[in-house]
Formats: sequence, C-alpha cells, structure tokens
Amino acid sequence: MAPAMEEIRRAQRADGPAAVLAIGTSTPPNALYQADYPDYYFRITNCEHLTDLKEKFKRMCEKSMIKKRYMYLTEEFLKENPNICAFMAPSLDARQDIVVAEVPKLAKEAAARAIKEWGHPKSRITHLIFCTTSGVDMPGADYQLTRLLGLRPSVNRRFMLYQQGCFAGGTVLRLAKDLAENNAGARVLVVCSEITAVTFRGPSESHLDSLVGQALFGDGAAAIIVGSDPDLATERPLFQLVSASQTILPESEGAIDGHLREIGLTFHLLKDVPGLISKNIQKCLLEAFKPLGVLDWNSIFWIAHPGGPAILDQVETKLGLKSEKLAASRNVLADYGNMSSACVLFILDEMRRRSAEAGQSTTGEGLEWGVLFGFGPGLTVETVVLRSVPIGGTE
Repeated sequence: MAPAMEEIRRAQRADGPAAVLAIGTSTPPNALYQADYPDYYFRITNCEHLTDLKEKFKRMCEKSMIKKRYMYLTEEFLKENPNICAFMAPSLDARQDIVVAEVPKLAKEAAARAIKEWGHPKSRITHLIFCTTSGVDMPGADYQLTRLLGLRPSVNRRFMLYQQGCFAGGTVLRLAKDLAENNAGARVLVVCSEITAVTFRGPSESHLDSLVGQALFGDGAAAIIVGSDPDLATERPLFQLVSASQTILPESEGAIDGHLREIGLTFHLLKDVPGLISKNIQKCLLEAFKPLGVLDWNSIFWIAHPGGPAILDQVETKLGLKSEKLAASRNVLADYGNMSSACVLFILDEMRRRSAEAGQSTTGEGLEWGVLFGFGPGLTVETVVLRSVPIGGTE
C-alpha cells in the first residue's frame, strides 16, 4: 500500500527549527582609516579645489562613527582607471571587470571559514544562497563560488540574489530558514559579498546623497551555515531562526533608490530614512513578537543593520533602548562601515563573540530572544526573530 501523502511530506521536512551552525567573515586587505579618508578621497578624485564640499565631507565622516573601512579599490588601481573617480563618466565595464571576478573570491574566503568552523565536509552542503548588490553576470556569482570552493556540481539548489541592497542580509536568512526546515537533512551555505567598486565615484555639489554613501560604505563578505535538527555531537547551533518576515514601510516610496547606469550603480536618498524606520519599528516588533508575548525591547538582544549612526540613534531613542543594546551594531559600523547585505551577518558574529568573551550563558548576551533587522531600498524592512542557544550547545 502506498504511503499517505502526509507521511511523504512529513519525511521530506525537518522536525526542528532552522539554526545558524557556523559563521565566517572576510574583508579585502586594503584598510582605509576614516580620519584620513576625506583628504585621500578628494585627492584621488582630483577634486581638492572643491574646498567647501570637502569640508562638508569631513563633517560627514566625523559624524559617521566609523573608524576604518576595507576596500578592494586601491590608489594604484584608481589612478589607472580615472573614469571610476569621476562623478558621471562612463565606467560600468571597468567596474564590472572588478566585481565579477572579486565578489566570488571574497565570498570564498568567508565561506571557507564558515565551513571550517562547521567541521563537516563540503559534500554535505545541499543548498547555496548567494547575495550581492555588486554587479550582475551570467553564469552568476553562485556558479563561480561553487567552482572556487569545489562544491559538488550537483548541489541540490543554487539561489542567486542580485541588486537587493542593505535589507538582504535578512532576506537570505528568511530563504535559508524555509529551505532548511522544508528539506530534511539540508545544510544551506549562505553568502553575502559586497564590493564598493560598483558605487565609488567622485563628489558632486548637486548630489550630496551620493556623498553620504561615499562616507559610509565598505567592502566585506560573510557566510553562514544553516540547518535544522543539528547533530549536537558534531554541530554547534548558535542562533535559531524562529520567524522571518518582510514589509515595505508606508509612505516610503523613493526613500532609497539605486539605479545601474553606464556610470555604475547610483544611490539616492530622497526621504528621511532614519525617521521612517524609527516611526515604524515598533509595529514591526509587535507583529514579530506577538506569538512570544514579548513587549520589553530591552529584554531581547539586537542585531540591527547599521545603515548609518542616525538610524541606530533614532531607533534607540524611539524604543527607549539602553545604550548597550545596539553595541554590537555600532562596533561593526565602527570597524567596517556599512557593508550592505553582509553587515547583519558580521553583527551576528560579533554578538556571539562578545557573549562568549563576557562569559554569558548564551550566544545572545545571556538572553533567550533577539531580533535581526535589515533596512534597505524600498524602504524595505526584514525582521527575523532569533533564539540564542546556550554556549554549551544544548537545549
């Protein structure tokens, strides 16, 4: 007698929730210190004569709360490619040549570290999710990473997310959760890799929003392994993915736009992004935590995308958060800048590291429940509810 459909479906699915089993990160070797960056930026773009604009940019950098960033673009490369340094010069081909090759390479470093921490052979990876806002190509960066890492050509499913922006660190977790929970035994490699070569350009008096991006963005890649029903003898769950949702904030159309043109990828900030986020953050939290009955936002740990210091400041004020609640986000912003989709995965890594160093009982500052927020173009918000796992790895 043929098994009932319910039995077949039950056998196809995992029993428990998806969990982050390992994290790896990487950056280019070229570090740029924020205190020196205005002088460097205006010199390399041949705009030192724009003294008033340079002073504005200095103030932006001082207020950014960033200490250093990492960038693939070096002074030598920029001197050889002056069109990339101009504000409106055609330069997409040169930018594409960089990101198509380097985005998967940076991703490989992060993925290799995550796989090493996980401690299992690459052949056990069943799914791959690759996300980048840096360029587009066919076959995609997911294909290139598969070859660079030596993954099985028959990896069950590959998913390539291009041009999503800063909220996509939450998007990949939402997709990984569904894959891990609906495919028994799945082990999902998730990678976000971002390189600013596609957005770097010189200053313009008429486009200060572009200048904001030049003061904030940095390069980095982060990778995680996600799976359900971990073997606690050989796998170390860090954060369970309890729920994940996406929403477009009301009255936010055009708040953040990005357009791929001959001059590269341009970003435009057309509305009060920190104000829109802080105005709507409470509603996102209430909807996400209603099933858990959590109403005290200081009782949870926080992984918030640091789009800029103003976003973190206004969220903190709006919700009455204690200063330490957003410390992990602020630390990543200070040490790496805004790395778009990769940022929240860097913050996850920072959170578990800080918790272990402080001797906390769990990976979430000793707290059971937490939230991960991704903010980006749209204005789109990703909300992921996390449950931290005891440091010993047992329930």
